Parts: sequence; C-alpha cells; structure tokens
Amino acid sequence: MSMLFITHDLGIVRKMADRVYVMTQGEVVEHGPVADIFANPQHPYTKRLLAAEPKGRPEPVPEDAPEMLFGEQVKIWFPIRKGVLRRTIGHVKAVDSVDIAIREGETVGVVGESGSGKTTLGLGLLRLERSEGAIRFAGRDIAGLRTGQLRPLRREMQIVFQDPFSSLSPRLSVADIIGEGLSVHRLADNTAERDRMIDAVLEEVGIDPAWRFRYPHEFSGGQRQRIAIARAMVLKPRLVVLDEPTSALDMSVQGQIVELLRELQRRHGLAYMFISHDLKVVRAMAHKVIVLRHGKVVETGSAEAIFDHPADPYTKALMKAAFDLEAVEDGVVKT
Repeated sequence: MSMLFITHDLGIVRKMADRVYVMTQGEVVEHGPVADIFANPQHPYTKRLLAAEPKGRPEPVPEDAPEMLFGEQVKIWFPIRKGVLRRTIGHVKAVDSVDIAIREGETVGVVGESGSGKTTLGLGLLRLERSEGAIRFAGRDIAGLRTGQLRPLRREMQIVFQDPFSSLSPRLSVADIIGEGLSVHRLADNTAERDRMIDAVLEEVGIDPAWRFRYPHEFSGGQRQRIAIARAMVLKPRLVVLDEPTSALDMSVQGQIVELLRELQRRHGLAYMFISHDLKVVRAMAHKVIVLRHGKVVETGSAEAIFDHPADPYTKALMKAAFDLEAVEDGVVKT
C-alpha cells in the first residue's frame, strides 16, 4: 500500500516516510530520501524548519512565590449507565486522586498520551467540570462555590484551547471576540475604553490593532492562536490553563508562540498549567511536570528531574518517543 502522509510533525515524518517533500508558500523547495533531507538539508527553509523546535528554559520562580492554584485528591469520574432505568454499573475514572500545586509565575506541565485525563483535569480545576477533592485558587477554597459565586473569579482563571480554527467564532470580528469578556465582566466603562483595551492587548500579542475588524478566516493558524491568547489576556488573569496551545501549529510557529507565552508570564507573573503531549514544548516551558496515565499520576517532579532522569517506565517510553528526533542550530538532525 502506498501512503501520502501530510503533517507538520517532523518526528513522525522521520519514522514513517521513505521520501519527503518540503513545501512553503505552495512550492516544493526540497525533496529527497528522508535520511538525506534530515541529515543534510540544503534549502534555508528546510534548515529553519528542522531547527525550529522551542528552545531554552523558563526563568526560575522565587522561593516565596505565593500559591495560585492547589488541588488535592481531585477526582472526576463519569458514570457508566446501562438498561432502561439507566442504572450506574461503573465509572470511567478520567481523573483519579490527582494532587497539583502551581505558584505565581510558575508553569506546571501536564503530560501524557491522548485520553490520559490531561484536559479533564484542567477543566475540573477551573470548575468547568464536576469534580471531587479540594481546590484552592489564590488561597480561596473554590471547590464548593456555586456558579454565581464563581463568576467574579472567572476573569482571573482563563483557558486557551488547542485548536485556534474552532475556538474562535467565525461570525465575530476579532474586536467582538476579545471584547466579549470585557462586556460579560463589565471591565470597560464605555466604548472608547473597551476599544483601547482591545487595541492594547492585540499589540501585546503581536497582532496589528488595525486588523481588529477582520474575521478569523483572514488569519493564519499562528495569528489565530495569538488572538485566542489575547482573548484570555484582556481580562488580566492570574492563572491560564493552556490546553495544547501549540499542537495545531507547525514547528516554525510553535517557537514563536512559546516565546510569546514566556514574555507574557514574565511581564504579568502568570501561573500556567501547560497541558501537552509534545514534550519538547513542555521542556522549554515548564518548571515542574506531572505525568498522567489513565487518570493517575505516575510521576511528578521538577522538569530537570523528569526529563534528565525519568523513573517510571511509562515516562521513559514517552521520552524515548518524543526525543528520537533532535535538531541542532544549523538544522542538521542528530542520529
């Protein structure tokens, strides 16, 4: 069987393909056997692509940084029902007794394969999914708060979703998308102030404020994710859950988004919960890492400890799969 494999994931290309074609702006700039292209790229774009994975490490967090989010023995179980009376015969343990703590200015990476409970954990901690266990935000117990009591806190707890192509309404302009939260939380006294806040946050995330009346389909994937980040940032949050924020983007754009997130964290002291299965991005962003499998924590610790000395066999398997492809500055792949 022949296969045409279209992807921006270079690791998969290296493992799956015999030959590779590199395209940019609708043109093939280089092609050949996978081993040749990865070991000896000729075109500048190919070299940039192979060297584009996010690099660097996050800045250290002060020891006295206050706790922003805390979860203890967090459980999210979904009932399995059967029969005419829909009796509960069991549960899907999406999240099972997870502990987590994130400080101001800190990034905690949550990693694991698809279906491991990463996103469900994030939704539960934000009280967007029913859960059991203790949850504190900025020192306040929020596990038992009702919807009305949570509403004033919502602006301080934001989420950026995985897919910028579906998380932005195609019927709203950029100004309306970003301004919706301002209206809900009544953060702007008048239209002029609302416009000023929208322009300021667009500029902060690298989008020209003059494009505020354009619609999502007029932007690239990276620009759409910047708009999604702006929608969260305009509310001046203290905690942001980043749910696979780079997975829908190609390698050259991933690095730009990582740098933007770092700069926003540095400027505003944001706490990040960074959900991802891309360990290269997590390594560039996270101070601490939690490894989930089947809803349970199999390993947790500092990013250095997890990446340099993984202890659990599952973590070791994740590392082996993720770092089979390593790029150096000139775009030549290590083997």
